[in-house]
Amino acid sequence: MFRGTFTALVTPFRNGGIDVSAFETLIQTQIAAGITGLVAIGTTGESPTLSHEEREEVIRLTVATANKRCVVLAGTGSNATQHAVTDTKAAEKLGVDGALLVAPYYNKPSQEGLFRHFKAIAEATSLPIILYNIPGRCSVDITPETVGRLAKECRNIVSIKEASGSVERVSDLRRRLPESFTILSGDDSLTLPFMAVGAAGVVSVASNLFPSEVCALVRACESADFKSASKLHRKLLPLFKDLFIEPNPVPVKTALGWRGAMSGEIRLPLCEMSEANQARLRKTLEEFEQNK
Repeated sequence: MFRGTFTALVTPFRNGGIDVSAFETLIQTQIAAGITGLVAIGTTGESPTLSHEEREEVIRLTVATANKRCVVLAGTGSNATQHAVTDTKAAEKLGVDGALLVAPYYNKPSQEGLFRHFKAIAEATSLPIILYNIPGRCSVDITPETVGRLAKECRNIVSIKEASGSVERVSDLRRRLPESFTILSGDDSLTLPFMAVGAAGVVSVASNLFPSEVCALVRACESADFKSASKLHRKLLPLFKDLFIEPNPVPVKTALGWRGAMSGEIRLPLCEMSEANQARLRKTLEEFEQNK
């Protein structure tokens, strides 16, 4: 159901609050570039530091600005099942097309706990659900067995954003899951290899900056033109890597700030990049632009 290029939107701030104008402009730029969908209030959107009211505002702005011109997803995951249920139902009322649900973090549930958590959320909403597996942040892994079980028992769990970093994992998931259940890369740098073994697209950080180029990479993979895809991948790879030299979304917001698209402001406990890493990112961006 969910396939293509989805941008994990940053949340622009100015003087401590949400910069509505910058956010709306970012969304318009994404849609003009041909993006498939937008993800509001994910990790890249600094969801942990947004208030409840701000989370609703960001979702509302995304839905209204997109105006049905692309898919809109909301990150509604939590390590408390009831909180995730409440947030997912609220996002559904605000008009999103689907919910992205990260694995519960910190409390490290068992696989049975993960199954019951996601099943409870699925039963509380009619929205299509994308699971989000990122063990590096959550300290828990949604195993392929658990994903297969959820896909079988919950009709509206239809996709997974896989950020384990393992091509083998994607192969295993693809083997176990029905063709209608899609796998999305959770890492820009792994979009090409993941799609080569059965993924259907990416939830991208880099597309905040270069949506056309990331869309082109995904389209080449979709059409099995891996020669063109490999060329695009090699060109984008230094950028993919350097957007994570410090915690996401610090580098991408810094770069958007340099571009004048927004202030580049972030919230504690995240802080500005070191001077050395700023210099490295500037150099990478300059070389990328020179080779476009």
